[in-house]
Amino acid sequence: MRIAFIGDIVGRPGRKIIKENLKKIIEEYSLDFVIANAENASHGFGLTIKNCDELLKSGINIITGGNHTFDKKKEMITLLETKPVLRPDNYPEGLVGTGVKVVEVNGEKLAVINLMGQFGMPTVENPFNWAKKLVTSLHEDNVKNIFIDFHGEATSEKRIIFMMLKNQVSAICGTHTHVGTDDLQIMDNTAYLTDIGLTGCRDNVIGMDSKVPIEKATTGLGGHFQVPNSCKSVLQMMVIDIEDGKAINAFKIKKFCDIKELIITDAIFN
Repeated sequence: MRIAFIGDIVGRPGRKIIKENLKKIIEEYSLDFVIANAENASHGFGLTIKNCDELLKSGINIITGGNHTFDKKKEMITLLETKPVLRPDNYPEGLVGTGVKVVEVNGEKLAVINLMGQFGMPTVENPFNWAKKLVTSLHEDNVKNIFIDFHGEATSEKRIIFMMLKNQVSAICGTHTHVGTDDLQIMDNTAYLTDIGLTGCRDNVIGMDSKVPIEKATTGLGGHFQVPNSCKSVLQMMVIDIEDGKAINAFKIKKFCDIKELIITDAIFN
């Protein structure tokens, strides 16, 4: 199977990019299943029902989240109960929803896992111990194809989860920083990328208008971050070929939508 992962979709510009480009990319690259982190898809904070439906209609099959998952709390509760939307599975017990979903792709099972790191994040259960239990349980259920979206601030946490689970899962990709890394690799049958980056505005501060972030950095006085209505934009996507639970190929697509430039980066095999 060939799956793809997009992140982090930020605001209206990010949704516009998906709407205008994703179906063409699905066809061109013969994608079987598309996962996307969309916790910033509505005004940069959270996800609404309307915007979720728009993304699903554009070709996304399942949506993952992170620390902004519950920013639109009422609507997110509905989404978690009715739509293919995940929240980090290691949020404290008792919350609505789940961070694990097993789907069928080309007659095979694919598990999508959403986890969140600890550094600089809301209170969560230990993601490393949590991940080990989840993966063990999936293997016991004969689920070999496993993808993990690890939503974390610290690159070290993402690397730790990779070193722990390589050869046990198919792929791990980090989200949250909105800054794409260049370390796409396949090691011991597992594809890994520290951070996919963002899909949205690229000429500001992690998808947000730069005025308020600059003011906060220089004066200590905060304000409400805004997603620009007009900007230079980018779409960032990781594509993984999986066979019998093993990543056999991976590459990253970076599409600069405003200048119509496309960069393909192949994974390094270690």
